[in-house]
Amino acid sequence: MARLSRRGFIAASAIAAPVIAAGPAHAAATDGPSPTAPRAGVVPGADQLAAGRWKAFAGRRTGVLTNPTGVLRDLTHIVDDMTDAGVRPVAAFGPEHGFRGTSQAGGSEGDYRDPRTGIPVYDAYGATADALAAMYRKAGVDTVVFDIAGVGARFYTYTWSMYTAMCAAVATGASFVVLDRPDPVGGQAYGPLLDPAYATGVGLKPIVQQPGMTAGELAGMFDELFLPADCGGKRLGDRLEVVPVRGHRRADLFTDTGLPWVPPSPNMPTGDTALLYPGTCMFEGTLLSEGRGTTRPFELIGAPGIDWRWAQELNTQGLPGVRFRENYTVPTFDKFANSTCGGVQVHLTDRRRVDAIRTAVAMIVTARRLYPSVFGWRPDNWIDDLTGSSRLRTMVDAGAGTDDVVGAWSAELAAFRARREPFLLYR
Repeated sequence: MARLSRRGFIAASAIAAPVIAAGPAHAAATDGPSPTAPRAGVVPGADQLAAGRWKAFAGRRTGVLTNPTGVLRDLTHIVDDMTDAGVRPVAAFGPEHGFRGTSQAGGSEGDYRDPRTGIPVYDAYGATADALAAMYRKAGVDTVVFDIAGVGARFYTYTWSMYTAMCAAVATGASFVVLDRPDPVGGQAYGPLLDPAYATGVGLKPIVQQPGMTAGELAGMFDELFLPADCGGKRLGDRLEVVPVRGHRRADLFTDTGLPWVPPSPNMPTGDTALLYPGTCMFEGTLLSEGRGTTRPFELIGAPGIDWRWAQELNTQGLPGVRFRENYTVPTFDKFANSTCGGVQVHLTDRRRVDAIRTAVAMIVTARRLYPSVFGWRPDNWIDDLTGSSRLRTMVDAGAGTDDVVGAWSAELAAFRARREPFLLYR
């Protein structure tokens, strides 16, 4: 894809080593074995610019869209490090959960002045492109920096905060810089494609549920395929800059990177949680608890009335990479707060073999069959927003099995894998 190679990238002189994007002539990515020991050579975009004391942003009026995951290897936050280096941003923008990460799901921190740096913080969560553009103009931003670690799921809202921020940059003429980070769940794509009729804040554009792409890769795809339709035929083009992760390989999981895990949201405590989240988050759309209010959200799933039979039945299905343990919890908040819930804990036995979405579909299908009086969907059909259509819900209600449900999206998944190929930066 020649158009990707024409995009501007941060100058090599500003960082510790040259930044190079993989071009379209490279062969398709293959997921070969990855080492079990973490590699110190994995260097996110932020650490590369910090090594040059952020000179790449000298003279720019920079606004930073980030949260607590925007840290260097030594756990210094990038906004603090930029300020200490004398390259002080003119504004910060907080996504869901906030710039400093104090809010629970569906919340944010509002507008305020950061007490450590004195920088004005604008609430970007749920903001439209027009509202964000107004924030850029108020702060005098000419360069927007995005540095947030995601978890590789379409319904994690940070992806769509980035997309909206890109739209606002098109409207204001600002440059947009992605400081890339590894996708903690690896580079494989899984799951159903979003139907545009079901576009919401947990999925604005037709990508699959687990796209297997980093923020930098998604930004390239968004700029070429989706921005023109939403921005009057315009796109960022050469004003989109990506600083790729040095030393990153497509097959890497988070445990391979040697990077510190910082919870990207309050209910994402570990990298193992992230490996399951693209699937088990679907329990948000059911009447069962997805584990919020417990110590292992998205790993502990259950409800009053569920017993040992669920784990026993699931363990007979041979789902790769996982094992289920009968479990009882009392959530402290959210669904069934202060009530005893029977259910399962999903244990990872092989991180490289797990298919989180197939696993969750099997869990849903089995729970519906074993506990028809307990299992149900949220009345608002939130499951449709999460999965990107009504298909999964209607198939499960019709009695479809796991293979039938997963097979229903095989063609669109294959098409997405081919469509994303020109935008992949890591091989």
